[in-house]
Amino acid sequence: MDILMVLGFQLVALLLGAMLFFSVVIAPLVFTGLDAETAGAFIRRLFPWYYLSIIVLAAPAAALLAPAAPYPGMIIAAVAAGAIIARQVLMPQLNRLRDLALGGDARSDQRFNQLHKLSVVINALQLLALIAVLVMQAMA
Repeated sequence: MDILMVLGFQLVALLLGAMLFFSVVIAPLVFTGLDAETAGAFIRRLFPWYYLSIIVLAAPAAALLAPAAPYPGMIIAAVAAGAIIARQVLMPQLNRLRDLALGGDARSDQRFNQLHKLSVVINALQLLALIAVLVMQAMA
């Protein structure tokens, strides 16, 4: 295994750890330690950085893995693509819908809940993909 591939897998492991830390530690602390309005405002400011960190770690990991490990490279590229979609497409829609829902728009609240579930599914699939890549490498 060459040094670039090792670096690629290290980035994958770092990304998995960062995403798990956010999901298991940061998000629950924010919502249990802050009032709802402050927590919502904080998370809204934090999420662009969360997705950017996924992109910044996954994109180079995919590029480093692709030459020697094409399947893991493609999987990690899909993780990066999911983060780009979540950050650039879903997040602005979620923010707009949440604002409308807080203003009393029931349809916006329903649509927000649907898109929020989609973002949770994307995040879960990203985590599973990262775990799968690391398990595949460990078994190789």
